Amino acid sequence: MRLAGVVEMAEIQVAVSGAAGKMGSAVVRAILGAPDMQLAAAIDTTHIGEDAAVLAGSKPSGILIEKDLPAIFSKKIDVVVDFTAPTAVMSNIKAALEGKAAVIVGTTGITSVDLDQIQEWSLHYQNPVLVAPNFAVGAVLMMYCAAFAAQYMNQVEIIELHHDQKKDAPSGTAIKTAEMILAAKERVQTAALAGSEKVSGVRGGDLGGIHLHSIRLQGLVAHQEVIFGDLGQTLTIRHDSTSRESFMPGVLLAIRKIRDYQGLIYGLDKIMGLSEPG
Repeated sequence: MRLAGVVEMAEIQVAVSGAAGKMGSAVVRAILGAPDMQLAAAIDTTHIGEDAAVLAGSKPSGILIEKDLPAIFSKKIDVVVDFTAPTAVMSNIKAALEGKAAVIVGTTGITSVDLDQIQEWSLHYQNPVLVAPNFAVGAVLMMYCAAFAAQYMNQVEIIELHHDQKKDAPSGTAIKTAEMILAAKERVQTAALAGSEKVSGVRGGDLGGIHLHSIRLQGLVAHQEVIFGDLGQTLTIRHDSTSRESFMPGVLLAIRKIRDYQGLIYGLDKIMGLSEPG
């Protein structure tokens, strides 16, 4: 029933790139269940011609998997959500911006050089791009809390744990966490290494004095511990995603809010309105 004098908001037209993948399928299901969104297109290099909703375990939608991202812009697309691969993501972002769509990127492996290029494209085509290392709201809060704690605790190390099919290490979340800690803390005191490493690399990678450790195992989804140490005490901040559905509230939030921004937005914390700790 429509109430007189009430203007209905148009549904957000969303395309999913990487729609046949595990994350892409979860995004398709989330969009189909959102009352203010419509699945407008689905793109992948596999399952071409199949119904994207059926592939994601839902009722038929009539939206068939297409191979070429540029071809979808014969119709109105407001937002493109990309969960593909590091080898494809940059060309996908450019194609989406050329199609006059805002872009939300969950694909991992994006470098600082890539971010500079995305910022340039975003400003040129006058459409925003969100690159988020993690869409789980709890993970964003974990990073925020870690940056706050870093101002008061002496030493810190990061352990990230993911499924064995994840292609990059360390995770984008671990890198983003380390960057936030470094921004919040004037100096990170690296834990002293007594003796020598009996196995090369056993102390993990080093990012600005913070040791990062990556674990890849079957049975995991996405998990991270930030362990702080100081005189006579430790503090552990941990987040666990036990299913890919944990990322969907953050994805939907980003779809709803991205057009309130301009240029490159790095991190879901900006969309959530979190200020810098401290």
